[in-house]
Amino acid sequence: MAADYAPIYALVRDVPEGAVASYGMIASLVPGAGPRQVARAMRTAPKGLPWFRIITSSGAIADHGGAVRQRARLKKEGVSFKKNGAVDWAHCRWAGPSPAWIAKTGADPLEIMEIVAGWAR
Repeated sequence: MAADYAPIYALVRDVPEGAVASYGMIASLVPGAGPRQVARAMRTAPKGLPWFRIITSSGAIADHGGAVRQRARLKKEGVSFKKNGAVDWAHCRWAGPSPAWIAKTGADPLEIMEIVAGWAR
């Protein structure tokens, strides 16, 4: 049975241009998902999905065949990188899902706020 990545893809579509999220950040908002499942979903992303906005929790771009293209796309969107090559989380960290995503999914806004607050720890 194939995994249902639709909830992951819906959340990735909510990450705006110029922002990045980690696999773990996305997973924390999708019940039952883990960072590795999010990574697998990005490998099979449908055309048009901004898969390149999803990176490792260290701020590094994962080592894969599209890494050079991913970095170029992020730079084109204005994502800044530190000297060590990691994304500058202070300037580019995704602020969390939009009110539209929260309303569409029926998620509890207070629970979402608690999850998002934990990302900066």
